[in-house]
Amino acid sequence: MPKKIHLNAFEMNCVGHIAHGLWRHPANNRHRYTDIRYWTELAELLERGRFDALFLADVVGVYDVYKQGPETAIREAVQIPCNDPLLVVPPMALATRHLAFAVTFSTTYEKPYAHARRMSTLDHLTQGRVAWNVVTSYLPSAARNFGLNRMIAHDERYEIADEFLDVSYKLWEGSWEDDAVVRDVGKGIYTDPGKVRLIDHEGRYFKVAGPHLSEPSAQRTPVIYQAGSSSRGRAFAAKHAEAVFLGGGSTEALKRNADDIRKQAAAIGRNPAHIKLMTGLLAIVGRTREEARRKYEAFQALYSLEGVLAHYGGGSGYDLSAYAPDEVLTYAETDHGRTAAAQFTKDSPRPKTIREVKETLGTLGGRGLFVVGTPEEVADRIQYWVEETGIDGFNVIQILSPDTLRDFIELVVPVLQRRGVFREEYEESTLRERLFGAGNSRLPDDHPGAAYRKQTTLT
Repeated sequence: MPKKIHLNAFEMNCVGHIAHGLWRHPANNRHRYTDIRYWTELAELLERGRFDALFLADVVGVYDVYKQGPETAIREAVQIPCNDPLLVVPPMALATRHLAFAVTFSTTYEKPYAHARRMSTLDHLTQGRVAWNVVTSYLPSAARNFGLNRMIAHDERYEIADEFLDVSYKLWEGSWEDDAVVRDVGKGIYTDPGKVRLIDHEGRYFKVAGPHLSEPSAQRTPVIYQAGSSSRGRAFAAKHAEAVFLGGGSTEALKRNADDIRKQAAAIGRNPAHIKLMTGLLAIVGRTREEARRKYEAFQALYSLEGVLAHYGGGSGYDLSAYAPDEVLTYAETDHGRTAAAQFTKDSPRPKTIREVKETLGTLGGRGLFVVGTPEEVADRIQYWVEETGIDGFNVIQILSPDTLRDFIELVVPVLQRRGVFREEYEESTLRERLFGAGNSRLPDDHPGAAYRKQTTLT
């Protein structure tokens, strides 16, 4: 039986997410991101395509490393303007029955008590169609926006995230028993106080008494997504994540990162099968090769190198405007994203000059899995990447909205369905069940969050 592939749409509540400069294309509707109908139409499209989820990225700062200021990012619309990712989910959930939603929040700048209630509320309203994409944030401007003089060190951000997750699990898993809500009209008891517990958490970074304000939702804990491929990020994923957005760029790097996460998960007692591994996919599809090639050439003509350099500067910590073209880019550890910092340096097969790095960055699809072709050719590459790397699925990136996803859904998805590698209908109700099978709406027993299902009672 062929392995079933999982598909998310990778989006952001902004004009310029990844395909920088393409907002200028006359067929691009990204300027409609402030219109609620833009999001409900997108959700309906994805549900017709039987996608697993809409994965919403987010940042809480501006990209201001490149040229030592935010002007390039602002001019090029590099993830600014950018609205809140959570607030578009309820209308999309109302417009759909099956599509799930993965929402990004930073453990560095959120507070766990309020965040836990927010996610429980969303899990209730969607009947279990929610994931939380856990990030630690990498922009210095974000730190300044939240009252810090400088960004917290890379590895310490993960220490904060570890404790943030522990607090969250205590609230979601341990604070309320499954049958705490009794709704006994005769006795006048809505909730049994003996089945609601304090968490009394006191740690290095957080002090939270509890109890959780929300009653148990369909999944209790939202599905835990995580995006980060540094060594510390992979260790965090092995411990906490149920779905991981892997970086790496090449099939070799993806396989190496995937194997490492599964090995680390097994070493701490988790079943590696309880983690789905995904990566970004940029696909340009046409009914013929010539049509696909024409699309690519039109997109490449609008692709903004300046926008990409601003984005890369924030992600890596490297301001490429400060280097001479023939200078070799060498690895220097920063507190930004270490995967981006390593891609053209220590993870590169050979040293690269700034000119070469810019050539790669300035090529649409130059940093990850990229395919241009007919529906059959795109499907072939998708299956090849799954077989070669061992990953479980893809986060499909938009170039034009909604045309990129519409083309993929109308042309590529039917090929994958005919080959038996993608669902024809939705079956499971919650997102966790969709990933791991019917009856698995709760965290599995080998997940660290499951250990918090018993705490001190209120009474």
